[in-house]
Formats: sequence, C-alpha cells, structure tokens
Amino acid sequence: MTSLWLRTLLVVVSAALLPLASHAAGSADPGKVLRYVFVAAETGFDPAIGRDLYSAKVVQSVFEALYTYDYLARPAKLIPLTADGMPEVTDEGKTYTIRLKKGITFYPDAAFNGKRRELTMADYVYSYRRLFDPKLASPHTWLFEGKVIGLDDLAKEAKKTGKFDYDSPIAGFEILDPYTLRIHLTQPDFNLGMILAHEPTSAVAREVIEKYRDTSGQVMANPVGTGPYHLTEWVRSSRMVLEASPEYRGLIWDFKAGSDPEDQAIVAKLKGKRMPQIGRVEIAVMIEDQSRLLAFQNDEIDLFELQGPLAPQLLSGGKLKPEFAKKGYQLSRIVDPESSYYYWNMQDPVLGGFEKHKIALRRAIAMAHNVEEEIRLVWNGEAVALQYPIPPGVVGHDPSYKSSIQYDPVAANALLDKFGYKKGGDGYRNLPSGKPFTIRYSARNDTNGQQQSEMWKKTYDSIAIRMTGDVRPFPDLLKAEKSCQLQTRTSPWIADYPDGDNFMQLYYGPNTGQNNNGCAKIPAYDELYRASQKLADGPERDLIYHKMTRIMELYSAQRLGYARYRNMVSQPRVIGYKKHPILHAEWMYFDIEKNK
Repeated sequence: MTSLWLRTLLVVVSAALLPLASHAAGSADPGKVLRYVFVAAETGFDPAIGRDLYSAKVVQSVFEALYTYDYLARPAKLIPLTADGMPEVTDEGKTYTIRLKKGITFYPDAAFNGKRRELTMADYVYSYRRLFDPKLASPHTWLFEGKVIGLDDLAKEAKKTGKFDYDSPIAGFEILDPYTLRIHLTQPDFNLGMILAHEPTSAVAREVIEKYRDTSGQVMANPVGTGPYHLTEWVRSSRMVLEASPEYRGLIWDFKAGSDPEDQAIVAKLKGKRMPQIGRVEIAVMIEDQSRLLAFQNDEIDLFELQGPLAPQLLSGGKLKPEFAKKGYQLSRIVDPESSYYYWNMQDPVLGGFEKHKIALRRAIAMAHNVEEEIRLVWNGEAVALQYPIPPGVVGHDPSYKSSIQYDPVAANALLDKFGYKKGGDGYRNLPSGKPFTIRYSARNDTNGQQQSEMWKKTYDSIAIRMTGDVRPFPDLLKAEKSCQLQTRTSPWIADYPDGDNFMQLYYGPNTGQNNNGCAKIPAYDELYRASQKLADGPERDLIYHKMTRIMELYSAQRLGYARYRNMVSQPRVIGYKKHPILHAEWMYFDIEKNK
C-alpha cells in the first residue's frame, strides 16, 4: 500500500505537471469528447502494414507524413504537415528536396528511455525503408517501387541474404542534414508529393519498432507518433480511445473558404482557433446498420456514416428530412473518390487464366450483373455507377467514357452456350469438361455483405451457375485477399491520393499481394501502366489510360461497379465538420461543444 507521504507527493507532482501538459497540448479540452463509430473492424496501427480505411483513421491521428491536404480546398490541395514548405523539384522532376520543421517531438514512450525524442529526416527514411523489408511484407511497397535509386536493390539483396540492412546508404535518399532530405528518382514522378502525404509514409521511430515489433517486424498495437492524438485504449474490433497528445505543437485554424457556401460559416466558427480543440475521441465498432442509427438517435454518437441501407430513414433527395433538420442534425455529403469493383481471381483454377473459355466465363458473369439494380436495392440509390476505373473527383476521370461491358443477361447466356458451359440435369451449367463447378462469393459479415451476396446469387442464377456465399469479418477478408485466396468479391477502393494513377495501379501485375486483389497479371496492361507513370496528367496519359481500360474489359478480370455517396451525419454540438475527400480523420480540424 502506498504510504501517505508518497500519495501526497504524487498529487503535488501531478498538479505541478498539469499546467505544462495543458500548455503543450494547445487548446485541446479533455471535456470535449467526440463519440465516433466504425462500420467495420480495424486491423491494427502500423503505418507500413494497415490497408483498411478504419485503421487508417487512427494511424492518421497518431502519426504524421510530410504532407497533408487543406481541410476546405476542393479539389484536394496538398499542403505541408511536418515539412517546412512544399518540395523543391529539380532535374526535370527527378529530384525532390524537402525540409523538415524543427522541434517536432514524438509522444513520450518507454522506448526513448525518458528522453525527449525529436523527429528528423532519418525517421522518414527509416520508415520508407520498412516498406521494402521482405520480412515485413508491407502492402505499400508499390508507393516507392522502381522509383527511388537503390531502394529496390536493397530489397533484392535482403531476399538473397535473408537480412534487410537498415543502415546501408541508399543513393536515392540523401540526408543533407537532420532536417533536409533530397530524394533522387529513377524517373520523374509527378505524384510523389501526394505519396508523401499518404499515411504509410508516416514517420515511425526506430526505437519504438525495435522495442515492440513481433516476429514479422510489425508493430500493430503500440502506435507512437508525432501526431495530435495518442491511442490510450484498444479493445480489438470493439473500442478505441484517442486522447490529445501533450507533445503536439498544435496549429492555428486558418483555412480559406472554397466555393461551397457552407465554407463561409465554417470559417466564421473556426478561424483563429488553436487546434486540435477536441481532447478525446471515443471510437466504437458497430457492424449492424440499425445499431448505429439507434445509437445516434439516442445521442450516444456524435458523428457517423449513414450508409445506403439506412439513408431513406434520415434522407430524402440527398438532404436531411425536415423533422431531422429541425433537431439540428447536420449532413456532410460527397460522392466518395472510390471505385467499388468486382474481381475474379486470375489465379483460380476455374475463373483464372487466358484461355478463351475462361475469358468468356468472366465476361458472361460481368454482363449478367445489374449494377444499377444493386445500387437501388443494396445501397438505396446512394451510389453512382462507374463506366471508367477512375471515379469522379479524381484527376484523370473521363465522364464521357462508356464501357464495352454492359448489362445483357441474354448475351451472357449465349456466350456461355457458345464456349461449352452446358447445363446439366439439375439446370446448372458445368465446365466445358463436363465437370460441375460452384463459384464462391466472399463478403463482409454484416447486413450489406448479406445483401450483396443475395444480389450476386441472383446474378449467377440468371446464367445458371451455382454460387455459394462466404461471409467473413472484414480483417479476415483483407488477409485472405492479400494472398489471393478469395475467388471473387466486391472490392471497395477509396483514393489514397486524388490522381488516376492510384486507381490504375489496382490492376497492375506486380502489385499482386498488395493492392491487386484479383491477382491479375496482364502483360499488355502492365507495359502501358509503366509507360503512364512517366507522364504527367494530360491528353497523352489519358490516351494510355483508355487503352488500359479496354484491355481490362477485353480480359474481364474485373467489372467496374460504383462510387458511393458518403453521408456523414452529426449532432448539433459538432462545429465546423466537413467531409474531406482524401483525409480519413478530420477531428483535428473541427470542434465540438461539451456534452451537457
């Protein structure tokens, strides 16, 4: 039992430290609590490993990349975060010189042995190297792959020796001083600034990684960064708590109003405030739609995503119904820069391959699916059908493009007949060899996943193909998908950065095991993708993207689906919230009244 004098000393010391912590944390108020909800479970908080939207919200709150995006600017505008200004680009786009703000520190942790730990450019280079460590098997290697002089060679050597060298020099990462990094590229990369704003490129401290890493080198449960928040509680797939970091330097809110009239009101409420204002973010995982809505209506949640199945209960014509508007509820609505697409595993013995009958099978399935009906029935009209792989709001989108694959179940059945998929005695088709087969469609184990599975069962029934549903928790789907173990799924991809390259790379062969979920390796597509990376946005790159899209349609390894509306609904006490198209976590940029 603690003695009386020691307890008294602890109280005195704690009281003495409070003003210092309060000052360091700016104006973040512990009494300002934002209650938030995830619609699917997170996977973990290592920037080099996580690839789901929900983990990314926490990662972006705890860690910092060199760059970020202006809170109000539309289209999205890149701005410095820890960098001291925008990069200096020379050598015709092959050399980037970036300077770091001084005095930025990591959240205090035992890994630092009680010392104040300043962020330097060496931390960023270490973090970039981690993406290439074969043992770590990061799904984000593609961000720098083939781009930085010497980095790929380091990974190749590690595969030979079984040891990744974190200390050997890399010509492409030239640290001029602790606060200046010069990146030398193999060829111009016009998206590098945006890549350096993507959370997998956030800075981690080597001491933290070495203290907490598991046998594969991952640190999913001990996130320690320089960001505005620190994770103080994590109950896996259930609850997360973020608290404002006393080490965070803060920022003065000074964003400019865009074309949206509501921007002026946001500026009036927030301009000049020291951010973050919110002292605590409590995140609950609620998989079921109705549970989220009831919790919000019972004032147990301050901000949540109103997905399509729930939309008619609160919305009409894309706006809040009058009875909810009168309650002071607020709506921030955008078409997400996303592509929800359907893929068929190109490594699967039934669906994969380039034989004509297999291409015909995939194309027939693609033609048999009614995307508009899925939007209407599963998403209650809260999505727009896509004809082009680059969605609206992303550089490179072509609103006039029309896919060669359209809904036509009659032609789909005729195609299967032509290529030998004959019906057996049970009315279902067999393979050209006469062997029966079944397609396994995988989906999340929630209401949406069940509805999607039912829609696809209807599609397969329309062309007399057996289908079985496979529902799993979201993290399990991602794990299986990365290793090409799923046969077919609806895969949603939301922009990492607002350029078409981020969507065209989804189908690039070498990205199998990272973002190429269908595991497609089509040489003609891959060659064009490599050519596209040498070009800035413009007519020449657009022409290449058109050719790549036609190749996608020809082999039908994928079928484009839709981009969903994101309806974010908040309580009246939320101040100045506006959904950003690229930022995952915005709570460091808006405010909330204390819950009475």
